[in-house]
This record gives sequence, structure tokens and C-alpha cells, in this order.
Amino acid sequence: MKIKSQLNQIIKKALDSANIKTTEDITISDATKVEFGDYQFNGAMKLARTLRKNPREIALDIIEHIDTNTLISKVEIAGAGFINIWINNNWLSKELTKIIDDNRVGVGVVENKERIVVDYSGPNMAKQMHVGHLRSTIIGDTLATLFEFLGHTVIRQNHIGDWGTQFGMLIAYLEELGEDNKRQNLQDLEQFYRDAKVKFDESQDFANKAREYVVKIQQSDTQCLKLWREFIDVSLGHCEEVYSKLGVKLTKDNVRAESFYNPMLPKVINTLKDKGLLVESNGAKCVFLDNSDTPIIVQKSDGGYLYATTDLAGLEFRAKKLKADRISYVVDARQSEHFKQIFTIARKANIVSPNVKLEHIAFGTMMDKSGKPFKTRDGGTIKLIDLLDEAVLRAKETIKNRGNYTNSKDLYRVAKVIGIGAIKYADLSINRESNYIFSWDKMLSFDGNTALYMQYAYARISSIFKRYNQELNGKIVISDALEHRLALMILKFEDTLLKASENGYPHIITSYLYDLVTLFMKFYENNPILKDNIDRETQISRLLLSKLTANTIKKSLEILGIEVVDKI
Repeated sequence: MKIKSQLNQIIKKALDSANIKTTEDITISDATKVEFGDYQFNGAMKLARTLRKNPREIALDIIEHIDTNTLISKVEIAGAGFINIWINNNWLSKELTKIIDDNRVGVGVVENKERIVVDYSGPNMAKQMHVGHLRSTIIGDTLATLFEFLGHTVIRQNHIGDWGTQFGMLIAYLEELGEDNKRQNLQDLEQFYRDAKVKFDESQDFANKAREYVVKIQQSDTQCLKLWREFIDVSLGHCEEVYSKLGVKLTKDNVRAESFYNPMLPKVINTLKDKGLLVESNGAKCVFLDNSDTPIIVQKSDGGYLYATTDLAGLEFRAKKLKADRISYVVDARQSEHFKQIFTIARKANIVSPNVKLEHIAFGTMMDKSGKPFKTRDGGTIKLIDLLDEAVLRAKETIKNRGNYTNSKDLYRVAKVIGIGAIKYADLSINRESNYIFSWDKMLSFDGNTALYMQYAYARISSIFKRYNQELNGKIVISDALEHRLALMILKFEDTLLKASENGYPHIITSYLYDLVTLFMKFYENNPILKDNIDRETQISRLLLSKLTANTIKKSLEILGIEVVDKI
């Protein structure tokens, strides 16, 4: 339900009826306090400058023409000229009753559907995934799911580095191990890489062989490509194990590796040359951007290409072959300058047309309690799979004495949902551009803006219906201020999702979800549902409000990639 757009139309109609002409973008906003109504319009303040009239006079002109027969129940002028707006309870009741059995909880599909490429995760092929990959993977998958739910066509892309000097070393070492030792040694990619590097540093013959293999890979040597693909497959297998535990939707089909773009790189250089953007500096081919003396190197003096060249080829492929309307890169904020430069070059060279939206979905760093990047005690990187396993174990300890679990398998199932959900929600609940402190105690708390708080609310509502256990027929009737606020919050779901999708901010959804659940808890405490002295109509109405709240919690968490449980 896009309430704001309906209110904006009512305001626009009132402006027209009052013969007030404006070219300014004047819109409705949420009221900051309950006593200010449900929504607020401060357009009279803006119009006062252009119309040269007192803003209260303008506000009076506007409210005389506002329709208060359907959506709006009343309007009031406050302060210098703010218009406070209350939504009609009968309208809320009717709209909520319509969506009781709607699995989309009243959220429509966007009219202007786009093809959106979301580039995220980006693991290293020579190492197992570590905590540094967590934020990109979680944020990227959530945004991809959100875009899909709203009706866009989403193309997931997992950019992996599988091309370059190090792979000659790795496949040379893979070959030396022989068939009997390959599988065992590849179980730990970190150790495999370290062993290969030791061999490379200590043996000149091995180092020469590794360099030869780089050339052979580039020349499509059959045996070298076989070993190379074997190594990549094992590496991706490790990634898929993590993706499965995390519940993200990336598969091998989404992988778009550097090697894929390699044949396209000479064309990128030619395009830059044809557009007059290429400058040679000390034998290297570069692009200089305005107001910068530092060149962006696209081809080294030895003929080798760099990340910038590959990223430009990727942009062209996504814009022209995949026909993207929007390309979103979910990458660490430290790469902001790189993407700013790449996007600028792509525009200047017409590699990407002006109507394609390019965006860097930047995110901050996950920190430990001391405010330093999250590491092991000895300073090493924490393997992501180990972190996820620990989350499940800690969740198990948190809940084992609370719920009525039939057996250890049942307890593990719930603990897995809660543990993985806690990791994901903690990441998504803060503004993605901020660094955040990783805290087990905070993320596995039953209080505050945590996944467990949301899942507990859902489980509490589930328990209501287990006790009620009857057919539920009837309609919603809003009878007090708490029910009004809860009803309105449920109907704000679509506006929330649209706002979150606009510039890729998942924390807008988690903030909404926290407000919704907090409101429901107040409603639950103050508005009895299953007590004997409640009349049938009121009971049915409150049960239906509870059902819609549960549906909204479940759908919100589903978009965030988090499951619900019916008991905790």
C-alpha cells in the first residue's frame, strides 16, 4: 500500500483547487510524534517564499480543499504552517481486511520494472571465504531479493579473480601433488596457497615452471586449463558451502570471473583510444581524469591489464549484453574512489549509456570490541564458515533452556535459524556505510533491534494461534489508538521497501521491522486477545491484526534472507 503517493495526490489536487501553482517537489513526510498526526505536510513553508504569503494563510487555503471523506479523517494546522494529517480508521480497517490472506502483505509490483545487475560477494579463489566477504555477501543478496520482490528482473553476478600470475604457481603445485594427494591438500585452501608460495620462493625450477604455466593458461593449453578449472571448482565448492549455510542465493551460474572478460580487454583499450581518452606514460596506457594528476592505468608497459580494464569490460558487458538499467556494485567503501573513476571513464567513453544507473553500494568494516578490524587472536583472518558454525553453537546455548524442544535435532534446527539470522540481521540493521562492532551478546539478545527479538515476536504470535486453534473469519475493526498505529504501520510496508530499494539501504527495512514489533508488543500487552471477557468481534479483529503483523514480520525477514521459527 503506497499511502504516501495517495496522500501526495490528494495534496496536489488540493493545491490545484486552491489555485496554488508550484514547480517545487512538495511531498508528505511521516509525523515525528504521535500528537502531530500520522503524516505531516510542510509545503506551505516552502511555498511562502515563492508566493510571498504567510505560510499559515497558505496552509489554511490548502486544508479547505483537502478531501477528508476517505483516506484522511482530519487535518490540522500547527506551528508556523505545518499541516498534520490523520488517517481514517474505517479506511485502515477496509484496506487491512483486503490483505489478510495476501502473501505479499499488500505490497504491489512496481510499474517501471528494471533489469538490475547486482555484483556481490567476490571471494578470492586462492583462499577460503573470510569475514571480509561477509558484508558484501549479506547486503548484496538482500538487495537482490528486495529488487526481485518488487518486480524487477535481477541478474546476480559474483566477480571472482581467477586470472593472473598466482594461478600459474597454484596449478603447478597442484600438478606436483599428484592425484592421490590433491583432494586432501585442497581441503584447506589457505594452507595450500602457503605451501605453494614456499615452494615458489625456495625452488627456482618451480618458479620458472609456474611462470611458464601462466603463459600456457593464457594460450589455452589443454592440460593447464584442466588443472586450472579443477582448482577453481574446488575453490567455488568452498564458497558454495558458505552460501548454503548463510542461505544466500548465489550459485555457480552467477559466477562471472576475470577470465571471462579477458578476451574483451583489447577492445576496451581501442574504445578508449578512439574516444581520445588514452595517454601513454612511461610505456603504460593511461586515462587522466579532470582535476587529477594521477593516471588510471589500463594497460602496463609489458602489455598486461589491470583491474580497471576488467571492470570497464564488465560494465560494457552488463550494460550492452545483459541490457541492465541499473548496475549495483556491493563493495567495500575503501574502493569508492576506484568506482568513481571507472564510472566516469565508462560515461566519457560511452561504454555505458547515460540512462543506465551506476552505483557503488559501499559498506564499512566489521570491527571487534576494541574498534579494530575483526581478526583472530593471532591477527589472522577468521574463516567465514567457522564464524557461522560458532553462531549456531552460541544460539543453541542461548535458547536451549527456553523452548520445548522434542530432541537435539529439533534444538539444532531452531539454533541454526537463530544463529545465522543473528549474524545477518546484525549486519543489515546498521547503515551499510558505517563500520560496526561485532558483538555476540548484542546480536543474540532478546531485547533491542535484533533478529532474535523479531523471531521471538513471530513465535509469540504463532503461540496465540496454537491456543486459539479455530477458524478465523471476520474483519478488522480499529477501535483504539494502539490499533490505529499498528494498522498504519503494517500498511507502511510497501513505502518502506520502495525507500530501501531506491539507493540500496537494507537498514530502512530493519528499522521499520523494529518499530512494527515494538508496537505489536505494546498492543499485545494492552489489548487482550484470548481472554473470556472479550466480545467475539473484537477478538477476531485483534487476531487478524496479529496475523497480519506476523505475515509482515515473516515477509520482512524473508527479504532480509532470515527464517522464522514458531517457537523459541
